[in-house]
Amino acid sequence: MTDSITIDIIQRSSDLPALECHDFFHSSELFAIVEKTSGMQPYMAIARRGDRIVAHLLATLRRRGALIPPYLFTQGRVYGEGEYAAEENKEELFEMMLEVITRKLKKKLCLYIEFSDLSQKMFGYRLFRKHGYFPVHWMEIHNSLHSKTPEERLTTKMSERIASMEQNGLRFSEVEDYDQFQAFYKMLHRFFSLKVRRYLPPARMFYELNKSNHARLFVTTHGGTVVGGCACLYNKDDAHLWYVASKRKSHPKLHPTTATVWGAIKHAHEIGCRHIYFMDVGLPFKKNPFRDFILRFGGKEVSTYRWFSFTIGWLNRFVGWFYRE
Repeated sequence: MTDSITIDIIQRSSDLPALECHDFFHSSELFAIVEKTSGMQPYMAIARRGDRIVAHLLATLRRRGALIPPYLFTQGRVYGEGEYAAEENKEELFEMMLEVITRKLKKKLCLYIEFSDLSQKMFGYRLFRKHGYFPVHWMEIHNSLHSKTPEERLTTKMSERIASMEQNGLRFSEVEDYDQFQAFYKMLHRFFSLKVRRYLPPARMFYELNKSNHARLFVTTHGGTVVGGCACLYNKDDAHLWYVASKRKSHPKLHPTTATVWGAIKHAHEIGCRHIYFMDVGLPFKKNPFRDFILRFGGKEVSTYRWFSFTIGWLNRFVGWFYRE
């Protein structure tokens, strides 16, 4: 019965109850990492039936800057749909948490809220619509790692490139010390600073993630110089390539992006992950160079939705109309 369910929003680790967490994107650990990061604020929606916690969902409010108005704004961000007790009605609880978290974030005057990486394309379709969200078609790519080796899935051209690339002295490894971490983050910052849509979290978040068992930072080096890098998250039995960047313009013949992505795939396979997901391939335009590049590693395209809701009514209606199906 829904009348016995209560939803609370927790904003501080000291108030967070003990949670049974299997999904890193909705875990107490990630909550604490976000809490330590300047410009970010975690909100954990917790559903209780009496004294028992039956579901929880983590949302993050993050401060952003832009080169066009409004220049400075905040965005609400949620990865996935949360965690639920096995015997509970998932969609019913999700709607209750969605309503409460949306109301909370709108009170904080964030410009828009974004949900992505849902377990199924049509999950919550009616519920998102009901609460003022609109869908945007998105493209995702994932590589299976459990039935064939990564080498068996490469295109012929990519296989030849990797074979020649490995003779050029590139080294792929985990970030080894603080100096290398600084070089890693500096490269990411330069790479993403002019990207209109991409958000790069502060360095503190990457530093804290690297201390977690659920995340790793990698660099590709050439002669001791960092020429590529990526951040990978490990959730359940899967790897998620979150951010990847390189100095491809200054080192084009070395193919540092290829070396970095290939290193992340190989590492995920070696530690027993079943899949590696590329978390932001982007809008499904007919011509998408990054998507085409990632597909050369033998991945599979999956059409999905991301859900958005702008807190300004007329803007939400206009953007929703622009992306109408």
